[in-house]
Amino acid sequence: VQLVESGGELVQPGGSLKLSCAASGFDFRSNAMSWVRQAPGKGLEWVSSIGVYESDAGYGNSVKGRFTISRDNTKNPVYLEMNSLKPEDPAVYYCLIGWGVGGTRGRGTQVTVSS
Repeated sequence: VQLVESGGELVQPGGSLKLSCAASGFDFRSNAMSWVRQAPGKGLEWVSSIGVYESDAGYGNSVKGRFTISRDNTKNPVYLEMNSLKPEDPAVYYCLIGWGVGGTRGRGTQVTVSS
């Protein structure tokens, strides 16, 4: 199983980023996928999950209306489009298998929000 996140970088408040997760080594099309994040000194926070079909998606209250999760079942990436980034959004963002915070996850990508 391999999950490789990318796309994290420094962005100004109010800006946008799109994270990607390249998934391989398992039956991607049969698994829900999630994004979670961890800020320094804090625990894992569920950000978003998507079922095997794009119409089935959920979001944490802190990102609802600003972030959009998507997947491409033909090429196995999972995306997280983040808009209106806030000072409370900086964290390491992880892609993981399953719905929620408990699945196998990658090494993460750092998102920094600062002016």
